[in-house]
Amino acid sequence: MRRTVTFAASLALLAVACTSTPAGVRSSGGPGTIVVGVSGAFAENQLVAEMYAQVLEHAGYTVQRQFDLTSREVSQNALESGQIDLKPEYLSSLLRFLDARGVPSNDPAVVADRDRVLLEPKGISVLEPSPAQDTNVFVANAQTAQTFGLTTMTSLAAQANHLIFGGPPECPQRPFCLTGLKDVYGIVFDDFVPLDAGGPQTVEALETDDVQVGLLFSTDPSISANGFVPLIDDRHLQDAENLTPVIRTAMLDDEVRSALDGVSAKLDTANVTSMVGKVTVDGEDIATVAHDFLAANGLV
Repeated sequence: MRRTVTFAASLALLAVACTSTPAGVRSSGGPGTIVVGVSGAFAENQLVAEMYAQVLEHAGYTVQRQFDLTSREVSQNALESGQIDLKPEYLSSLLRFLDARGVPSNDPAVVADRDRVLLEPKGISVLEPSPAQDTNVFVANAQTAQTFGLTTMTSLAAQANHLIFGGPPECPQRPFCLTGLKDVYGIVFDDFVPLDAGGPQTVEALETDDVQVGLLFSTDPSISANGFVPLIDDRHLQDAENLTPVIRTAMLDDEVRSALDGVSAKLDTANVTSMVGKVTVDGEDIATVAHDFLAANGLV
C-alpha cells in the first residue's frame, strides 16, 4: 500500500543498492555502526528515521543514514539482507506487505504481534509501537466534494466512475488502495494517474483538478491548508498504522531498545502532524526539526 514505486523501478533501485557502496553497505561500517533507513523516501518517514539516528548517535553509536529508499519493496529487502539495520514502519501496511492474507486490526498491539510472528524468523524485531498513527486518507478537492456531495467513501462509490484518481504508482496492487477500494466499497474510477506517495505531485494535481480524488496521508497539513475534503472511511478499510521501529535483531540490545522506545513514547499523531508541516509547508530542515523535538523531550 504505502509509499512505494513500481515493481520494475524497485528492482532497478535495489540492483543499484546491491552493486554499489552507499552508506548502508556493511563493508563501510564497523562495530557499533547502525545503518538507519526508511520504509519510503517521504518527509514523515525520513523525519522519524532521523530521530532514531540522532538518539543512537547521542548514545554513542556511529550511524549511517540511507533515507533514499523509495519503496517498501526496496527497504524491506535491504533490511532482510543487512544493507540497513533499522527503519520506521507502519503496522498494518507492513503486515499486508509481508502476507497478503494477513488480517489487520485497529488494535496496534494485535498488529504488532502479527508482524513479529512473520519477521522474527527472518532475524527482525518489531519494537513497541508509538501512539502516532498515520493512515492513508482519500481526499477530494473542494470543488469536487461540493459538486458531488462527497463526505464519505461510500458517497464516493456512486460518483467514482466520473472522476480521476491520483496516487502512488503501486496503488493498483495495494490492498489499502485501489484494490481495497474496489473490494470494500465497489469504487472504480474513470481513470488512474500515477503520481507520488502522498507528496507534492498529488497535492498539485488536486489543486489544478488534473485529478479530483487523491491519496494523501492523514498527518499531511496540506489537506487543511488547501481545503481538501478527507473522505470518511466508513467501512474501515484502513487499520492500525502506528509508527513503529523495526530492527535487525542482531543489532538490538537494551541500550538501542531504550533509545528507540524513548522516541516512540513521545510521538503522537498531533506532534507528528505539526513536525511534518514544519518540513513540508515551512521548509525547515528535517534534521533540525528532529533535533528540536528530541531536545525538547529530553532525548538528546
